[in-house]
Amino acid sequence: MGLSLVHSRGCAGVEAPLITIEVHLSGGLPSMHLVGLPETAVRESKDRVRAALINSGFKWPQSRITISLAPAELPKEGGGFDLPIALGLLAASKQIPDTAFEGCEFLGELSLNGELRSVRGVLPAAIRSRDSKRTLVIPTANAAEAALVKGGEKYAGASLLQIANWLKGNQQLSKCEPCPSSEPPKLPDLCDVIGLPGPKRALEVAAAGFHHLLMTGSPGTGKTLLASRLPGILPPMTELESLEAAALASVSHAGLDHRKWGIRPFRTPHHTCSSVALAGGGARPRPGEISLAHNGVLFLDELPEYGRHTLEILREPIESGRIVISRAARQATFPARFQLVTAMNPCMCGMAGDGSGRCHCSGEQIQRYKNRVSGPLLDRIDIQVEVLRPKTSILNTPRGNSESSAIVRERVIEARRVQSDRAGKANALLDNGEIEQFCRIHGKSLSLLEHAVEQLYLSPRACHRILKVSRTIADLDQATEIRTVHLAEAIAFRRLSAQLDNF
Repeated sequence: MGLSLVHSRGCAGVEAPLITIEVHLSGGLPSMHLVGLPETAVRESKDRVRAALINSGFKWPQSRITISLAPAELPKEGGGFDLPIALGLLAASKQIPDTAFEGCEFLGELSLNGELRSVRGVLPAAIRSRDSKRTLVIPTANAAEAALVKGGEKYAGASLLQIANWLKGNQQLSKCEPCPSSEPPKLPDLCDVIGLPGPKRALEVAAAGFHHLLMTGSPGTGKTLLASRLPGILPPMTELESLEAAALASVSHAGLDHRKWGIRPFRTPHHTCSSVALAGGGARPRPGEISLAHNGVLFLDELPEYGRHTLEILREPIESGRIVISRAARQATFPARFQLVTAMNPCMCGMAGDGSGRCHCSGEQIQRYKNRVSGPLLDRIDIQVEVLRPKTSILNTPRGNSESSAIVRERVIEARRVQSDRAGKANALLDNGEIEQFCRIHGKSLSLLEHAVEQLYLSPRACHRILKVSRTIADLDQATEIRTVHLAEAIAFRRLSAQLDNF
């Protein structure tokens, strides 16, 4: 009696695969069958669609209705298929024309009165729709999110009736427009940190080369204060980086916050978070904290308090820049190129090594506390610095005496520009061949590194990371070659691993 095909987009990790909704009306007793691995929210769409059609003034087809969601082997989830299913039913029953279906894609959840509700994952769908050269039609509530994607035609509607009238040519839909530009959130400024020249230097070097950072010291010395200032000295995000971060936020449980567009993510999960919350996963894989920190900063405070299994998850994403979530029925890959910043106390009470004499932890207790963080994970952290307790006299130091984030950021941007011109990437991301090409050392510098390897028992990975940090220090110094002073400073940033046993 009638057949129609409508295009939509699904959700598979951070991707938006094309879903074709086929609606067939045939003779027989009135019924409705939905096939193509629909999950609960999709199966329930038939009740929402029926009520929405009737309340919008359309007729419910009195036929045997078969709806197929292709490809059949891909699980379908969410309420975003309500709108294309409803349009397919209207087209199959000849209540609206289907001439525009081939060049359009539809996404949206229906309320019982026919209004459109927002859905997750619109940003990835807008990207793929643009690449497919099709027009995307979405709820008005998602218009600002879709408008973040430049190029392609994107329209927004408030109800099923409005979109049906647009397909008939009786009404115009509004184009998706971005939210009115507002003042971006103000990031914490580095000038708020008084004193601590060594840790602030380590923070600048970490920002300039995208290096991972570990800070250790007694409670209240400023570790968290320093970490929160890192986003303010990082280079601005590119258009591609902003889209990647926004796409991950779009498919997450929290959704996308338009006010944070173009601002590097700063994720601070609590130490009680599970391995799934950190890495991502679930029955329907969602991005975890490491993916939501993509192109930004992942700050882990009280590092030894995290579960050992939870921390070990970080080792592979640190190297590969992605995380693969494998489940019995599904597999999803999420990007996870984050900058890891961690903080920890020297012992359980936090007073070891601060000179106060208030630490009563035994050597065995201190060692057990440190062993909560594995050596292989520490070996992957490029810069490791001790934050010493400052003198009380710094409390009277004027705030303006410290460099602002804007000044430091200029040096960081210049260093990143040099790295981009040289290798097309930050120094922390150089592979072994690029290290040999761009981080060569000779004479006294080579002898100094060999001596450090013997004294600090450094692994080959640690040596490579020292060379990359020294290359970053040279870039900040606007030097074309790595000098001995640059290498010595980079080695000093690795001495903490050897000193941990002496707390």
